[in-house]
Amino acid sequence: MVEQLTVSLPALKGRSVVSMMEWTPEEIKQILNTAQWMKGNRETVQSRRVLAGKHVALLFELPSTRTRVSFQVAISMLGAESVSLDWGSSQLGRGESLEDTARVLSRYVDGIVVRAHRHETVQALRRHATVPVFNALTDRAHPFQILADAMTIREELGGWSGIKVSYLGDGNNMAHSYMVIGAKLGMDITIATPIEYQPLPQIVEWARGEASLTGGSITITDNPERALFGADVVTTDVFVSMGDEGDLDRKRHLMQGFQINRNFMKLAKPQAIFLHCLPAHRGEEVTAEVIDGPQSKVFDQAENRLWVQMAGLSHTLG
Repeated sequence: MVEQLTVSLPALKGRSVVSMMEWTPEEIKQILNTAQWMKGNRETVQSRRVLAGKHVALLFELPSTRTRVSFQVAISMLGAESVSLDWGSSQLGRGESLEDTARVLSRYVDGIVVRAHRHETVQALRRHATVPVFNALTDRAHPFQILADAMTIREELGGWSGIKVSYLGDGNNMAHSYMVIGAKLGMDITIATPIEYQPLPQIVEWARGEASLTGGSITITDNPERALFGADVVTTDVFVSMGDEGDLDRKRHLMQGFQINRNFMKLAKPQAIFLHCLPAHRGEEVTAEVIDGPQSKVFDQAENRLWVQMAGLSHTLG
């Protein structure tokens, strides 16, 4: 049975969410169970107002649609208020240090949601803040997105153990996040990327060690066809991420063979689902017939961002 909102692990109170690497499988499942319960009990959740009187700052260095809106709605539904800051028009844009910003915001708000180019930025804010810090995307991790993906996988396929997830494309924050959540929940994760764009070796090594404890596995390859064979979940991300630098034309050229299309989907299991964290570039990393087809669950996946963020906020700030 999915656990109700009132059932919580005491260790979650006051916790930051910077990477799922720092969370145990039991803690991750607690968040996911609460998110599922909240999704089925929206009116009850709103009536409880478990975060009434609290304030959460939203600090964004990068553009956002889903993350900004879903966090604002999540905060409101829990009875709290959001304070939205634009990086460039705040004092950070004029050179104020992350340390001073973290200390000051901690005097005003109960939590800080941050979207930043570099993972080190969120880590620095967490070190100097005295309130929980929530990673809304960095170049290394996208924790709430991957929680939403895990929630969607369980909704569609019934669980996580033994599920094969095949990710094609850039070895970016989503590739890292799939390895982390897969290792924590016992999934078999295959990452297929061009050799030049494989995920960070230290995260691969860490994930393989963690997967050995949960019955999962981590496979890295440059062969997309081999990666897709027998997959339960097929997923990708944009080929060029926010903040990418370098020869982007060359990158797109190397990525062409990793586009998810109808023929590639045929290599997966017949009941396989397609996921994409969005925004998507139809005709680049995925064809329109796949992302808009019957196997695509991308909008259910996008909705689940709201519920996992509500669950995370309620457990850590409540």
